[in-house]
Amino acid sequence: MKTLDHIPTNKIERATKLVATGVKVGGNYLKYYGGKALNREVSKEQLDEENAKDIYDGLKSLKGSALKMAQMLSMEKNMLPRAYVEQFSLAQFSVPPLSAPLVKQLIRKNLGADPEVIFDTFATQSVNAASIGQVHQATKNGKKLAVKIQYPGVANSIGSDLSIVKPVAIRMFNLQGQDVDKFFKEVENKLLEETDYELELKQSQQITQECSVVPNMLFPNYYPEWSRKRILTMDWMEGIHLSEYTEQENTNPETNQKLGQTLWDFYMFQMHGLKKVHADPHPGNFLVSPNNELIALDFGCIKEIPENFYKPYFELSRPENLENEQAFQNILTELEILLPNDGDKEIKFFTALFHRMLTLFTQPFHSDSFDFSDPVFWNQIASLSEEFTQDKEWRKMNGNRGSEHFIYINRTFFGLYSLLFDLKAKVNIYNYMNFV
Repeated sequence: MKTLDHIPTNKIERATKLVATGVKVGGNYLKYYGGKALNREVSKEQLDEENAKDIYDGLKSLKGSALKMAQMLSMEKNMLPRAYVEQFSLAQFSVPPLSAPLVKQLIRKNLGADPEVIFDTFATQSVNAASIGQVHQATKNGKKLAVKIQYPGVANSIGSDLSIVKPVAIRMFNLQGQDVDKFFKEVENKLLEETDYELELKQSQQITQECSVVPNMLFPNYYPEWSRKRILTMDWMEGIHLSEYTEQENTNPETNQKLGQTLWDFYMFQMHGLKKVHADPHPGNFLVSPNNELIALDFGCIKEIPENFYKPYFELSRPENLENEQAFQNILTELEILLPNDGDKEIKFFTALFHRMLTLFTQPFHSDSFDFSDPVFWNQIASLSEEFTQDKEWRKMNGNRGSEHFIYINRTFFGLYSLLFDLKAKVNIYNYMNFV
C-alpha cells in the first residue's frame, strides 16, 4: 500500500481536496445520466460505487476527523447505500499509512529519541492504519508492544473540518434554530478528546480496571513511560478483528453466543454501572482472542452519561411509559425532543414519530432475552429508516431536537446492535445485573 509523507493540515489545503472530490462526484453524475439516456439498464448501484470510492479516496488522504466521520457513517448500515458502507468501513483499519521516515520523525519529536533507541525492536511499517492514528509493533524487555502514533496535524484540523461539514450536515439532518451549535460542539469536543492520548491513557487504565469484573473480557496494559500526548503504548494483544471473525464461514454458534453475551454485558455494565461508556463500538476496536475471549481496544472516545439524561433516556425503554401518552410526552420534553414553543401540530407529529421509533429500537429491553439476528427486527429498522429519510413532513419541521447527549449514546447502541447482528447472537438482556 502506498505510504504518505504529508497530510494536508490547514483549512485551505483540506477544503481544496474536498472540492476536488466533489468535482469527481459531479462527473460521476454526468456520466451516469448520460449513460442512462443511452442505456436504461445503467444502474444506480454503479453510480453509488463510483461515488463512494471517490469520496473515500479523498478522505483517506486527509485522515483525521474527516475520515473519522466516514468511519462513523459506515456503522449506519440502514441509512446508507451498501456501496458507501463497504467503502467507508475501510476507515476502521485500512488506510494508507505514514512513511517510515515520517514515523521515525514523530517518535523522536514525542519520545525524544529514535524508536530503535527507545525500544528493543520497532517495526517502521504499521500493522494497522485508521482515521486518527496508526499502530506499530515493538518489543521492550521481552514484552510485545503496540505503539499508536497519531497523524500530524489531526487535532488542529478538527475545527476546520467541522466548519466544512457543518452546512452539509445542517441540510442533511434538517437542523434549524439557535441551539444547533450544541450538537457540533459535542462532536468537536469528543474528537478533540480522541486526539489527546494522555487523556486516553488515563481513561484506558481506569475503565479497564473497572470492567475487569465482566467475564470473558481481556484488556491490554498501558505504559505511561512510553506514552505522550500523540503517542500511546500498550500490550500487543493476539487475536483477529471482530469483523474478520464474523466473516468466517465456520464460526461456532456457541462461541458467537459467548462473544455476543460478553459484548452486551460489557456495554450494559458501563451504561448502568459506571454511567460512562466506550462510545466507539466498531469492529476495528474489538479482537477475538485465540481462546475466544473478547478484547476491547481504543478507549479514546468515552462518553460520560449525566444523571439528568440517564434517567429519562432509559425510562423510554419501559413499556408502561411507551403505553402512557402523557408520561411519554413528559419524558420527550425532559429530553428536549418536544420543545417549549411547539404547537399542537409539532407535538402530535413528533410524539407519533418517536413513539414508532422507540417502540422498535427498545424491543430488546422488553423481554429477558433477545435474538439480534431476527430478520423481522432488522427489516423493520430498514423500512423505518427509509421512510424517515424520505418523509416530506419532517423536512418542514425543525429537526433540531433532543439533548446533545443523544449523539454518542445513540451511536453506541446502533453500533452495538450492528455488532450483535454480525455475531448472530441471542443475549440475556439483564445478565449484566449479576456484576453491577
